[in-house]
Amino acid sequence: MTLVAKLLLALWALVAPPASAALPLTPPDLPGVTVVTAAQARDLMAKGVLMVDTRVANEYVEQHIKGAVNIPYKEKSAKAANYDPRLDRFDLSKLPSRKDAPVIFYCNAGECWKSYKASRTAVKAGYTNIYWLRGGIPEWKSNGLPVE
Repeated sequence: MTLVAKLLLALWALVAPPASAALPLTPPDLPGVTVVTAAQARDLMAKGVLMVDTRVANEYVEQHIKGAVNIPYKEKSAKAANYDPRLDRFDLSKLPSRKDAPVIFYCNAGECWKSYKASRTAVKAGYTNIYWLRGGIPEWKSNGLPVE
């Protein structure tokens, strides 16, 4: 190994985050919420169910599920099931006024907690028909479903 390679390796060891620094994945389920697959979400959308992209506006503009609306979940809390929702912002007024109206939430899946938190916020606000596409846009795209 050359001296330059050794120096670069030593520098990388100093700046690279440890493997344990990876963000935790969202829980597999959420009380009061129905977790759906991309195919199930597609079928619900075909019946007129609202699909909500909870990611920030620039991610939505770059690419989103065809037909989804953007209601960003503004997240400042920890990416953890015991997060403090008081630190975050989500505009519930943009959801249907009927609390029994079905709504599907999604984001980037995995380490992205926005759709988890938006789903939980909606349930706490009294919404009774909430769906969570936990696999998010990555699962949607991997199933060959339309994005725009």
